[in-house]
Amino acid sequence: MSISRRGFLLGASALLAGCATNGMGGRADYGARPDEKHPLKAMPLDKIKPELRRREVAYETREAPGTIVVDTPARRLYYVLGEGRAIRYGIGVGRQGYSLAGYATVGRKAEWPSWTPTAKMMRRDRRNLKYAGGLPGGITNPLGARAMYLYQGGHDTMFRIHGTNQPWSIGEAMSSGCVRMLNHDVIDLYARVEPGARVFVVQGRREA
Repeated sequence: MSISRRGFLLGASALLAGCATNGMGGRADYGARPDEKHPLKAMPLDKIKPELRRREVAYETREAPGTIVVDTPARRLYYVLGEGRAIRYGIGVGRQGYSLAGYATVGRKAEWPSWTPTAKMMRRDRRNLKYAGGLPGGITNPLGARAMYLYQGGHDTMFRIHGTNQPWSIGEAMSSGCVRMLNHDVIDLYARVEPGARVFVVQGRREA
């Protein structure tokens, strides 16, 4: 049976549309989250570059399933699934995001964490002085919906993987903060990761 060129193109378009709708990175992944302690609105997909949306991708690595690989130069984070697959997330990287390289573990996790600026941050921007006692978790909190705190040798490295109240900063290098993700994405990663999970932070072009 022969298929016309027009029929082939229509069929291919339908197939691609189905992949985009049913796979990661679609509207379902970035819809409203009214169940959250601080409800989240839907994230307009036209505000997220396709390459920065959550996707399951081919990813060859020596790291074991369940490992987080933070590729700071590429502004990407991978959650290793195994068998050559991973979930890829777009990230933004702040100044502290370049302070750690190599291996660490997730020492603890927090939902809608509070945020306290460091002494250096308060010296650099005196507007942060009003948060010296801490800013409670919420939509306006710079740590966003979730935070994972990285440890080495049982000690807090001050390196965090967290959400953000500045979604436009994903894919960018920022002047402050660590590794930030879209709130919808950090909620997804948080649910997959347990305390003690292994994290590998790439600070060059070294392969994971």
